[in-house]
Amino acid sequence: MYVRVVAATVAAALGTAAALLSPGSDARAGEHGVPTVIAHRGASAYAPENTLASIDKAAELGFSWVENDVQRTRDGELVVLHDDSLQRTTNVEDVFPGRAPWKVRDFTAAEIARLDAGSWYSPAYAGARVPTLKQYMRRVERNHEKLLLEIKNPELYPGIEQQTLKLLGNEGWLSGGHLRRLIVQSFSADSMRTVHELKPAVTTAYLGKPSVAQLHQFAGFTDLINPSYGSLSRGYVSTVHAFDGPHGRPLGVFAWTVDDAATARRAAGYGVDGVISNKPDVVRAALGSD
Repeated sequence: MYVRVVAATVAAALGTAAALLSPGSDARAGEHGVPTVIAHRGASAYAPENTLASIDKAAELGFSWVENDVQRTRDGELVVLHDDSLQRTTNVEDVFPGRAPWKVRDFTAAEIARLDAGSWYSPAYAGARVPTLKQYMRRVERNHEKLLLEIKNPELYPGIEQQTLKLLGNEGWLSGGHLRRLIVQSFSADSMRTVHELKPAVTTAYLGKPSVAQLHQFAGFTDLINPSYGSLSRGYVSTVHAFDGPHGRPLGVFAWTVDDAATARRAAGYGVDGVISNKPDVVRAALGSD
């Protein structure tokens, strides 16, 4: 966990990005050092976010890495949804009009399964459902995809780290080659520390931008630092790369959320290892990535 004496240049960091993640991770820069492109909530510019249709669309577009969000229902089921409320991306107000503010944790899995999670986006997706994490993982497996899984709002769901890891283990994602296809991330440093302590082999990522003075602490339990692209600089990325993470490899950096060509090229110029995008095809075209 010590800073190396000489930090790599941006070009060298890009060229050696395979070493920038922990052993077992398959999220590495593509050929010729081009950043990996991750489909944010699936291909969410082209299908309703966090649905099975969205990750199917990502696969159709040729993207192997998808990102999702996990929360928990009142009766303890893990479901894939970004907001802590069902209001924005389902018809919950129509189906359950008297239950504002329609928080995920106030509804059972059976109640959430009744909701339409596609019509808000387009009539073409009417009837799409909020998937459970088990359903989602099985579709990711069917599509031969890789997963950047965000534990959302862990402060609302005590023990969600253990529960998520148990489900991942039951689905076969915590052993063998699947570990190379999985990263678990959160905006909560405590949540990522917990994941690392429970399953040290899992690649973890912190969503945010710790200060340079804090990086040595984060390097003890996380393999990647994933900030908003607007907060990044070439110097900060190079500094992150100069720290070794918990698996003895340099820390990596994924930038979010990048949806246009100019921003994608700017982020790549900073030396990031991955770009998270609602429009992964736009980023791929701009960077010439795989």
